[in-house]
Amino acid sequence: MSKHLKRYFAPKTWKIKRKGISFVAKPSPGTHKTNNSLPLNVIMRDILGYANSNREVKFILEKSEVEIDGIRRKDHRFPVGLFDVLSLKNVNEHFRIVLDKKGKIDLIKIDEKEKGVKLCRITGKSLAKGKTQLNLYDGKNVLVKENSYKRGDAVLLTLGKKKGVKEKVSLDKDVLIYLTGGRHIGQIGKVQDIINNRILYKTESGDIVETLKEDAFPIGKDKPLITLTN
Repeated sequence: MSKHLKRYFAPKTWKIKRKGISFVAKPSPGTHKTNNSLPLNVIMRDILGYANSNREVKFILEKSEVEIDGIRRKDHRFPVGLFDVLSLKNVNEHFRIVLDKKGKIDLIKIDEKEKGVKLCRITGKSLAKGKTQLNLYDGKNVLVKENSYKRGDAVLLTLGKKKGVKEKVSLDKDVLIYLTGGRHIGQIGKVQDIINNRILYKTESGDIVETLKEDAFPIGKDKPLITLTN
C-alpha cells in the first residue's frame, strides 16, 4: 500500500495547498482514520511551518521531543486527529486539534496547564479484569469501576502513560456539544432534545437545528472542559 497521496486528491478535511509538491504523506494506520487526521509531517511543515521538507521533519522528530497526547512520537506519518494534543517540548508550545467552520482540520494554541487532558468520545465498552473497559474514538482504552458510561458519552482523560478518567460528560439534554459534521461543523451547540439517533440543539446564534447523534461530541455542561478556540 502506498505511503503517499497525490496532493490534489488529499482529503478535503486537510488544510493544505493543492498545488506545489505533487505528493503528500499518507497517515500511518492507527489512532484515527485518514479522513479525520493529518500526518505529523504535514502539521510540522505545511501548517506550523517549522520545517521545509520531510527530511527536516524527520530530523526534528529524531532530535527534539515531539509528543502527541503525552507520548513521544518519531513517525513522521503518525496520524493526528480531533482533540489530540501536540506538544513541542523544546520550544514549550502546545496545540490542540480542532475543526474550523469549513470542516477542515486546524490547530489552536493551548496553555501548558491544559496539555495533560483531552476529551474522548466513547465508541464502545466491554468487561476486562472485572472492570468496565471504555473503548474511545481515538483507539485508546481505559478501565473504570462504574458501569454508568454509555456509547456517545465523553470522558475527560488525563494523558500520558498513566491515563485515567477525570470527569464524565453524558450526551444528555442541556449538555454542550461540539459539531463534528453537518452544516454547523466546528461550532458549539446546546442539546434541547434527543430522539432516537437524532439530536435537536440550539446554535450559538439561538437557532434550533437537528443533527445526527454521531456528529455530536459532548464537551461540558456549563462550559467546554477544554479550550476549543483561540
